[in-house]
Amino acid sequence: MRIAYIINSMEGGGAGFPIPAILSLMRDYGAEVKIFALAQKDGKALPAIRKAFIPVSVREGGLKDHIQSFLWLRHQLRVYQPTHLWTSLTRATLLGQLAGLQLGIPVVSWQHAAYLKPWNLRLLKATRSLSQLWIGDSNKVTTLTQQRLKIPDEKIITWPIFKTSPDTPKAKTWEKGQVIRIASMGRLHPVKGYDVLIEACHLLTQYANVPPYKISIYGEGIEYEKLKTLIQHYHLENQIQLAGFTPHVAQTLRQYHLYIQPSRSEGFCIAAHEAMQTGLPVIASNVGELPFSIQDYQTGLTIQPNNPEALANALYEFLQKPELLYPMGQLARETVMNNFSEDRFNTIGQLIYERMKHFTPR
Repeated sequence: MRIAYIINSMEGGGAGFPIPAILSLMRDYGAEVKIFALAQKDGKALPAIRKAFIPVSVREGGLKDHIQSFLWLRHQLRVYQPTHLWTSLTRATLLGQLAGLQLGIPVVSWQHAAYLKPWNLRLLKATRSLSQLWIGDSNKVTTLTQQRLKIPDEKIITWPIFKTSPDTPKAKTWEKGQVIRIASMGRLHPVKGYDVLIEACHLLTQYANVPPYKISIYGEGIEYEKLKTLIQHYHLENQIQLAGFTPHVAQTLRQYHLYIQPSRSEGFCIAAHEAMQTGLPVIASNVGELPFSIQDYQTGLTIQPNNPEALANALYEFLQKPELLYPMGQLARETVMNNFSEDRFNTIGQLIYERMKHFTPR
């Protein structure tokens, strides 16, 4: 089996970062693998891919030159001669499906998003039969994909894109007198809701007896200047810092006591699950997979998205009892260790690999 893994770009994030684990597993089962990225963007996914010795071809081009992207992809596939195409994200899926149809190669397609733009939804509905198997990266995304695209049960499966490691370092307990340290990680993009978090912290200035806290937001993106300006406007420089991108996720998270994910929309949300794996309780919007993984007041709390008042209330409540953060975080770690073990990840991956052996060209 020769798998061509087609993805929109090498941007860091929920679709790019799991690639080494997915393709390394396919390689362990005997497949030859190669990545074809339609654009580079920030390239944050590349170091881990290269560390795993997975070959990759990255197209020099933009995100909207679809005809040129398709011609490049078709040429690359003719040279590589894969037996299977594996697509990730809408643009790569649509172009991969078309290339698979023209070249007679069966297609497997990931779905990562809980939200699809209207035109993307229409196009995927029209091409849904061109993929022989659809994979949702979470229970929520699988359910939405099946409902929106009318995928029959036998052509869709859930494979969470996260697997835990018992070697992940643990966060330390909060000690009396310490500033309560709070982390968040994600692209600085409107969908991540960091403006909502800043608004919530502004509301907190009106609450009585708020313990000292510090929020570090790790990430880069188009909203950097807007968020920086908003922090300055509310004079929150001592409470919130834009800390930039870090490749050292576990080592960074272990320095904190609490994690916040204020997203407007999510699929699986790897970052929040990584925080739970490190032993942090999580306050998050109840979007995507998050309300399935977080037990309210046991491992964290889920609230309505795009609601600064609800987020401020939740944050205030957790700040009032910092001594409870560590035990909640330990339960969070135990929860994700049980639900997203390496054995479970490998078992589903092997099931998909065995199914792919029986695919036939269209």
